Amino acid sequence: MGIKTALPKTELYLYTAVLSLALLWAGSWIIETSSENVNRKAFRENVKPGWHYFGRKMDVSDFEWVMWFTTFRNHILFALSGHVIFAKICSMLSPKNRSLIYMLYGSLAVLITMGWTYLTLILSHCVILYSVALVKRKWLCFVAGLTSLATFKMEPFNTWQEGFATGSFDLQDILFYGGCGFSIMRCMSFALENCEKKDGNYSFLDLIKYNFYLPFFFFGPVMTFDRFHEQVSPSSLWNHMWNITIHALVHLGAILVVDVFFHFLYILTIPNDLKLLKQLSDWSLAGLAYSNLVYDWVKSAVLFGVINTVSRLDHLDPPQPPKCITMLYVFAETHFDRGINDWLCKYVYDYIGENHDAIFKELLATICTFAVTTLWLGPCELVYIWSFFNCFGLNFELWVAKLFSLPPFSTIERNLMSEAMSRRIRGLFNAVNFWQIVLYNVLALNSLDFAQLVTKRLLLKGFPLSTLSVLFVTYCGVQLIKERERKQALLDDPEPVPPIEASKQKAE
Repeated sequence: MGIKTALPKTELYLYTAVLSLALLWAGSWIIETSSENVNRKAFRENVKPGWHYFGRKMDVSDFEWVMWFTTFRNHILFALSGHVIFAKICSMLSPKNRSLIYMLYGSLAVLITMGWTYLTLILSHCVILYSVALVKRKWLCFVAGLTSLATFKMEPFNTWQEGFATGSFDLQDILFYGGCGFSIMRCMSFALENCEKKDGNYSFLDLIKYNFYLPFFFFGPVMTFDRFHEQVSPSSLWNHMWNITIHALVHLGAILVVDVFFHFLYILTIPNDLKLLKQLSDWSLAGLAYSNLVYDWVKSAVLFGVINTVSRLDHLDPPQPPKCITMLYVFAETHFDRGINDWLCKYVYDYIGENHDAIFKELLATICTFAVTTLWLGPCELVYIWSFFNCFGLNFELWVAKLFSLPPFSTIERNLMSEAMSRRIRGLFNAVNFWQIVLYNVLALNSLDFAQLVTKRLLLKGFPLSTLSVLFVTYCGVQLIKERERKQALLDDPEPVPPIEASKQKAE
């Protein structure tokens, strides 16, 4: 079946109507549950006063979102604004040295914020990994880099190194582990790219310029060294203020929409109350699980979007936002951090898996990829479970694709089915896959108990009515995604005009 296969318009209109009504229905139940239970004891810690004039309280469960846009909003804006102003003025005066100016401002900001001992700690890891990079052995760079990363993720090394951060303020832990973790990933990228450099080596100053670029330092995203080194050069300057303005306005709009949602939909607080969850309908639980993944995507897109807007002012082309969970139905495209995903794909997944056609190579590539991801997220029981299921899901997709590409399945699809029917049947499998993605990832975003409850209600207690109705709504959504992909494929690769029609156009 080709990606350009079309379905009748009336069928697509039906899918749109079903999906819209289902989302509104589930959303109305969540709003009703949020309003009726706002004064529950379990809600008091995470639901705080919000819009007084509307009498609405706000869900403040997500510390990261509250930190960025409420508690430490002014501090973060001050640091990023200072970078923009200082860097702009200095780069205009000396555009050839703008990467050095970015590094000096970033180092100074880290020094003032975290202290000279923390800066020394980061520099010591940079020196060690730079020394390893000079050997130009990829396996050695991986061993050294992953060992350094493990010292920040495992006891007792992380506690010992945490003592190098002076002072005590609410944001210290976030800045400490964010700065250290992203620094190690950047140093590994530098070392691996140095292995690819045929003539000589990159300098230590190149590594420091790359690592201490302030917008990326504490919160990411990770831009691989080859891209950063190329784009930060003076020859890469280009004017794109209109695009930057559009991106900034889109992210501002997303922040306002999330703020509105947090006053009406307590999607992060409700999953923490198991007693309340057991009283909800199957549809409400399915809507909660889905909305949690959508929110996490929005949060990632907005947080990285704010930083990316600043980096675009510096004439960089940062990693794109993650693909929306609503547009996903395959594990191969599932990620919430495009920078880390690009890093893993380039240095691990694509390097080992190559074209991803061989089952054994794909298995080895996914195991290695999720092993690194587990270390990056921090080894614990929940992360192990998340990694196992997502690794399994990625391989299971390949196994199923391989199975159905063999006779008699391939023969039946090619000879006995129309392309439209083939698309419908594939959509059924994709709908099941979509809920695997939701359930495998919601346990990392919320809790294992919430994921187990949703799974039991949808697959066991709710079978067959809830199970089949949820899958049908998901199937409708998948077909609308496929239709969007079909239209995009036609734009990217228009179908050739038949010779007869072409001759008629000439005659006219």
